[in-house]
Order: sequence, then structure tokens, then C-alpha cells
Amino acid sequence: MSKSPHLLLNRTETFAWLSSQKNWDIIVIGGGATGLGVAVDAASRGFQALLLEQSDFAKGTSSRSTKLVHGGVRYLAQGKIGLVFGALRERGILLKNAAHIVKKQQFIIPCYSQWQKWKYLTGLKIYDWLSGGWSFGDSEWMNRKQVIELLPGINPEALVGGVKYFDGQFDDARLAINLAQTCVEQGGTVINYCQVKKLLKAGQKVIGVEVMDIESKVEYSLNAKVVINATGVFVDNILLMDAPERKPLIESSQGVHLVFDRSFLPGKSALLIPKTSDGRVLFAVPWQNHVLVGTTDTPMEKHSLEPVAREEEIDFILKTITQYFKKKPAKEDVLSVYAGLRPLVAPQNETGSTKEISRDLKLMVSASGLITITGGKWTTYRHMAEVTVNKAIEVAGLKKIASITKELSIHGCRIDSDDSHLAIYGTDENAVKDLMKEEPSLRGLLIPSLPYTKAEVIWAVRNEMALTVEDVLARRIRLLFLDARAAIKAAPEVARIMAGELNKDEQWQQQQVKEFTSLAEKYILK
Repeated sequence: MSKSPHLLLNRTETFAWLSSQKNWDIIVIGGGATGLGVAVDAASRGFQALLLEQSDFAKGTSSRSTKLVHGGVRYLAQGKIGLVFGALRERGILLKNAAHIVKKQQFIIPCYSQWQKWKYLTGLKIYDWLSGGWSFGDSEWMNRKQVIELLPGINPEALVGGVKYFDGQFDDARLAINLAQTCVEQGGTVINYCQVKKLLKAGQKVIGVEVMDIESKVEYSLNAKVVINATGVFVDNILLMDAPERKPLIESSQGVHLVFDRSFLPGKSALLIPKTSDGRVLFAVPWQNHVLVGTTDTPMEKHSLEPVAREEEIDFILKTITQYFKKKPAKEDVLSVYAGLRPLVAPQNETGSTKEISRDLKLMVSASGLITITGGKWTTYRHMAEVTVNKAIEVAGLKKIASITKELSIHGCRIDSDDSHLAIYGTDENAVKDLMKEEPSLRGLLIPSLPYTKAEVIWAVRNEMALTVEDVLARRIRLLFLDARAAIKAAPEVARIMAGELNKDEQWQQQQVKEFTSLAEKYILK
């Protein structure tokens, strides 16, 4: 099997390879968590694997999570033991294989009665037991004083104590980039801003795809022994290319998050509100020196790469969290608001309730041989990828090769990291610092009050396929999600640096700043 000759995320090199390489074992459509996982699994088994993403990697749902690697405490309450058991195993594997980006996080569930104490402690002891040798730490009861010490921002009124437990935290978009890098290192090929225009067929069988490079408008016809549809909330778009008459496979649910200054929840512990007024859970989590609060669960009829938070969702989060924070947040305190769409397998009955729609994975093979994978969550992406490639081997008659991803380190993985914000680059941290040594001006900050440097913009363009200001400020560094106003201020300098790297003119810079500002304003509450 011939392999891709490049080892960097470089679009020029990748398209040069794409022009000469027309035949693939596996083509994956979709550059979110699931698609990237499938591409890594396929490439690491030795298959010729190509991943195509219509926008940027993790542009959609996969950059808009609550940043948790978890077994699913609320699924335990629903009796979904098998789902939780599997997710806890995957949580442990992720911590091992992506140690630079996945960290253990302490959570506190506040209790306002002795009944709540025993209820939550019992449930979390089962959670601990299910995690087995992959445990992140033991759950235990904390008295009122201990809870206030661990959560100095909590409202102490009527508080009797709390239950402490452990789960994982990560940076979703950064992990997506690392998976793309891992795929390339394993001999696979990934490309962003490359849209599938149609499925190629021989008779009734799917034998490849016709794609267009969004930047150059050049089209390519690519053959594959099997095509995998891993496009999240957009899986029906690809399914309709295959069978225009078919009924929709998925529905979507919108989750909204608000980001605040860390003064609202100082300290290192996270807060879990186990039952909101609508019977769901709400998290308040320290993340990159800010506090992330979410999420909602709202049925949606339309899918978008840039979903917008509804007023009622924002009001619900503010109203709920105000009961638990000592310092009461208002709309003007929100630094950024973002929304993401979860793909949910549609139910047979028509109830409209997202609570009745499966969040577990859905793997199906169409009569044409097109494989579709959807559902699941970031924590279980690796397992989803493994079963999908197993199915692809079966459908396409490929050589039976076992998955190795349980033991495969993800690009950047290292255990010994410091508290520097550059630590998220893992083994690439020194390479980013080398850019600063070579050109001292790159040590300059994009925004005086925040740690992001000019060198990171250069790194993102050269090594992480960043093509737009949004790619850099939303997903290579996470400034748009942390502070939208600060991101707008940083945009002109980011555009200037990128223009130098991409050989773009002043008009390009102005257009990029204009487009990014228009986008970022949707992340600001007014």
C-alpha cells in the first residue's frame, strides 16, 4: 500500500498528493471527532485513508462541547450502565494516549439535605466501581466548610455539604488537530476546506467521491473501496446524495455554553448541578483561566455550521447558575456564548423530546455500500472509529487487520507538562518556542492581557492547516470561545501575520477581519 509522502498538515503538499493519488482504500467524509478518529484508525492499520472536511477540522459540534472527557453521570442515573462502563474505559484510554491535552478534573455536587448526600454519594460510588482500573480518583463526602473551600465562588445559603468526584477535561478543537496530525503520521491524508459534491457510483454501488477545493475551486474525482459518512448533524446530506428518497436518519439538539471571568468560580474545582428545573444537569467548569457554564438541550429543526444561542437558552443558564454562584452573573458578564448541535438518532415515534432520542452510536450500511456512523460523544470517539473501520473491512473485503488505537499515542502526547498555556502543544511546545528564538518579535502577544503569541499564528498556518483568521482564533487558539471581544481586537494582527505566510494582499486581510468580526459578534450578548 503506497503512503502519503508528507508528514505535516500542509494543504499545498496534500493537494499535490491528491492530484496524483486517485485510488484509496477508505475515504472518510467529515473532519470532526468521529471522522478524524476513523481516519486515524484506518491509517494506523495500514490502509490508504483519506479524510475530507468541507470547512475546518472540528468547525461544527466537535469544537463546541463542554470540554469534558466523562463516563456520563446522568446516563448512570438513567440506568445506562453499559454506556457508562464503555465511556469510562475510553476516558482512561484518552488520558493515557493524549496526556498533554486530557487532564483529571475534580467536581463537586452541592448538597442541601442529608438525602441528597446519600443519593449522590451512592451513585458516584457505583461510577467509581464501574471505572475499575481506569479510575480518576475516589468519590467522597465533603462537609459544608470543605465545599466552600473547594468552591469559593459557591452560594453558601442552605448548603449542608457536597460530594466530590473526578472526571476528565480537555480542549476539543486542539485534540481534533492532534488527531489530524496523528493520521498523517500514520500514513493517512487529511484535507480541510474540501467539499464532497457528489458520490461516484458504478451501478448502485458507491465507488468514490467528487470533491472541490473550496479555495482554488479545482475539482477531483477520487475512487475508494469504501466511503464512510461521518458528518455529524449533516449525515443526511450525504445520505441524500446516495438515495434522494430516503427519510432523515437524525435529528439535532442544541447545546449552549456561556463563558465568564474566573472570578465567578475561583479555585480549581468544577461544579455539577445534578438536576435543573427541566430535569437536566448543568456544569460550571474552570477552563483556560475562565469559567465555562452549560449546557442546554433544545430540539432543532435546521442544521448549521454556526448555530446561534436562543434568548431562552441564555436566560435559562443565567437563571439556574445565579442560584449557585455567590457573585451573581448578568448578561454583561458573559465574555462569549457559543452553541453546538448534537446528532441524535431519530426516534420511531413523534414526540419532539430529545430525551427520547438515542445518544449512543448508530452504524449503518446502505444498499450502495456507503457506511454511515453518527451519535456518540467525544469521549467514545476511538471506540466508534474502531467499530466503523471493522465494518468497512467487512463491507469492502479489505485485509483483516486489528485496531491498534488503544495503545497509539496521539500527536503531542507527553506526561510531564507545566502550567504554561503552551503546554497544550505537548511535544510541539519546544518547536513553537523555537520560532520565538529564531524571530524574537514572535514572542509578542496578540492581546496584552492574554497569553497568546504571534508565534502560535505562524505555527498554526505552517503546521496545522489554518487557512482563515477564524481557524486560528476559534480552533487553533480558543480566544473566540473565551472572550469574543478580545478575539475581535486580535483579528487584524492575526490577519497581518497570516497574510505574510500565505502570500495574501491587503484586500484579503481586510476581508478576513470583516468576516471574522461579523462572526464573532454573534458570540457577544447585547
